[in-house]
Amino acid sequence: MDLQDQLKKLFPEHEPETPENVDDGSDIWLQDDPIICKYEKRKGKPITILEGYNGATEDFKLLAKELKTKLSVGGSFKDDKIIIQGDYRDKIMQILKEKGFNVKRVGG
Repeated sequence: MDLQDQLKKLFPEHEPETPENVDDGSDIWLQDDPIICKYEKRKGKPITILEGYNGATEDFKLLAKELKTKLSVGGSFKDDKIIIQGDYRDKIMQILKEKGFNVKRVGG
């Protein structure tokens, strides 16, 4: 006898609630303007910079963390920009498009 059966015996009139509108997508705010994805070299090393997000800063930080973990790379969040170590423009653009963002590739 599992917990559900025990609860049914204790409370026979109770009907379990069903969750409403379960959203499997991300709760990050989407914007109309595209996010700029550009490539630079600093001190001879390639980096990818994402800028142009006009939502909440916390959402952009969460997006930065998610990108870094999916790509298994280092990076940082400074001055409303996400800086990813290495040239990952194609992969980042694909991930952002899957999330529903408009992305514009700039440079190289």
